[in-house]
Amino acid sequence: MYQPSENRYETMQYNRCGASGLKLPAISFGLWHNFGSNANMDRMKELCFTAFDNGITHFDLANNYGPEPGSAEMNFGRILAEDLGVYRDELIISTKAGYDMWKGPYGNWGSRKYLLASLDQSLRRMDLEYVDIFYHHRMDPETPLEETMGALDQAVKSGKALYAGISNYDGENMKRACAILNELHCPFVINQNRYSIFDRTIEKNGLKQAAVEEGRGIIAFSPLAQGLLTDRYLSGIPQDSRIRTDGRFLKETVLTKEKQEQIRGLNHLAKQRGQSLAQMALSWVLKDGEVTSVLIGASRPEQIIDNLQAIENTSFSEEELLEIDRLSL
Repeated sequence: MYQPSENRYETMQYNRCGASGLKLPAISFGLWHNFGSNANMDRMKELCFTAFDNGITHFDLANNYGPEPGSAEMNFGRILAEDLGVYRDELIISTKAGYDMWKGPYGNWGSRKYLLASLDQSLRRMDLEYVDIFYHHRMDPETPLEETMGALDQAVKSGKALYAGISNYDGENMKRACAILNELHCPFVINQNRYSIFDRTIEKNGLKQAAVEEGRGIIAFSPLAQGLLTDRYLSGIPQDSRIRTDGRFLKETVLTKEKQEQIRGLNHLAKQRGQSLAQMALSWVLKDGEVTSVLIGASRPEQIIDNLQAIENTSFSEEELLEIDRLSL
C-alpha cells in the first residue's frame, strides 16, 4: 500500500481562491495528458504519488480527458480506489463539462441536461460521491447563461460538487456569471484559463482584472505553452516531442525561427535567475499573487520535482519583467 510522505505539507505554498475559504496548492496537477487509455497504470500512479508526496493536493480532470474521452477519470478512479482514496479529505478533485463528449444534441456545450448528466457520469467513472470543484468548461453562445449557471448551482446544492468554477470565459461573461451565482448564493470560487508568458489573453479580455475585482481565484493551464517554455525546443524539434507524436495541440508551424530565438533568450534570462526556463515560466504566472495556482502536467516524476522549485522564487525585478516582455510580445 502507498504511504505518502510525512513531510508532504512542509514546502508547498497554499493560496486562497479569491475571497473564499478554499485554498489550493500554488502548483496543481493536471491529468489532461498522460492519463488516457494508452497510459501505463504504474507510471500514472507514480506521477500522482510524487505530486501528493510534495504537497500537491489538487488533481484536475475533465469529462473528455483521454484519449479516449472519460479514460483519465476512469484511471484516476482506479488510483483512488487502490491507493489515494483513503486520503480523500486531503484532496481537491475537480472536473469539467462543456466540450463534445457523446453523440447527439445533449453531449456538448452548456445546457442543464448536458452538464448534470456529465457530472453524474464523471462521478461514476471516479467512484466518488462528490467533486470539490465542478467547472463549466467553455462559454456557450446559444444557451442562456442563467441556465448554465443554474446547472452549476444545482450541482453544488445537490451535494455532487462543493464549489462551482468556470473555464475559458472572458472578463465580461465572467462578471455576468458571477452576478447570477451570487444571486443564487452558489459558492463560485475559481476561473480556469490559459495563461503563460506567450499567451496573455486573460490580460487583454478582462478576465484577470475581473477575477480580482470579484474576489475569485484563477488557475492557469498551459503555463509552459505546451512545452515551448521548457528546454525541449532550444535546438529544434526532438523526434519524441509532442509536436512529433501528437500534433493536436502543438503544431510544428508554431516553432518558427523567431519563436526559437525568443525561447533561447528567455532561457538565458532564466539561467541568470538560477532557474530552468520551465521554473521561470511558472514563477512568472504566480508573480503578482492574482493567480491562485498553476496547472502542470508531467510524463515523468522528475518533471514534477523540477517544476515545484518554481515557488521558491516568484519575485522579478522591473528589468527582468521588461526583458521578458521584450522577448515574448
